[in-house]
Amino acid sequence: MRIFPILLLAILAFPGSNAGAQAPYGSNDAAGHYLSTRGFKLYYEVYGQGEPLLLFHGNGGSIGNMGNQITYFSQHYKVIAVDTRAHGRSKDPSDSLSFEQIVDDFNALLDSMHLDSCYVIGWSDGGIDALLLAIRHPDKVKKMAFTGANLWPDSTGLTPFVWKVMVETQPEILKKPHTPENDNQKKIFDLDFYQPHITLDQLHHISCPTLVIGGDHDVIPVRHTVLIAENISRSYLWIVPNSGHSVPIFKKDQFNPIIYDFFTHPYRKIEGAATFQ
Repeated sequence: MRIFPILLLAILAFPGSNAGAQAPYGSNDAAGHYLSTRGFKLYYEVYGQGEPLLLFHGNGGSIGNMGNQITYFSQHYKVIAVDTRAHGRSKDPSDSLSFEQIVDDFNALLDSMHLDSCYVIGWSDGGIDALLLAIRHPDKVKKMAFTGANLWPDSTGLTPFVWKVMVETQPEILKKPHTPENDNQKKIFDLDFYQPHITLDQLHHISCPTLVIGGDHDVIPVRHTVLIAENISRSYLWIVPNSGHSVPIFKKDQFNPIIYDFFTHPYRKIEGAATFQ
């Protein structure tokens, strides 16, 4: 999930945010590892066997939010679920945060595991991470699927309601006294308030097959999700009906199999007579 702390906490508290989990995902010491890299310790957990699949959670979240996906995809892949820098167990001592930092952390993780490429699933900020990983480290992404990503932070990349809440929330965040917890909260709030800044030209350089997903009532406007798909040359688009931002939770029984089908079938270019099929 993503965006602003008050609504985020409400979503995370909803029953089912770790639905389907057969283990304490995010706090499973048997599956957990730390990588000391780039000035901090990156926490991740590994489940299953097979080709590698990276899972990216959203703003303010952690590995546990991807429990439905860990349970499903670990039957088919070696799932690597990561606590993003400044989230979960990946404590970050720095005073600022960027999506570029985050995806370079992921690249360092893949290098440390001697993995030259992987499949990627991202949710919300995790979708932004997926986009930037494919832009900054294109050889590392075989295929990617993501839901609820935006390219820029304003009332066109987010719904006007969401953007208004964020603007109204910022003064309250700034008023909080300096404590490690409050400073970290401000840092992850600022990540979404001031970022990302992905251009359409950058999307044109993405070469991996991509499944772009969004809810039809997402906090990301449908037209923005369509714009992303239109500017990635080898992309499919899935707008999920009767759905908001939390597709991986509330639509997991559709979300997981459709992504698995996308990963396991060759990408096909649909044009000309094929558009009648």
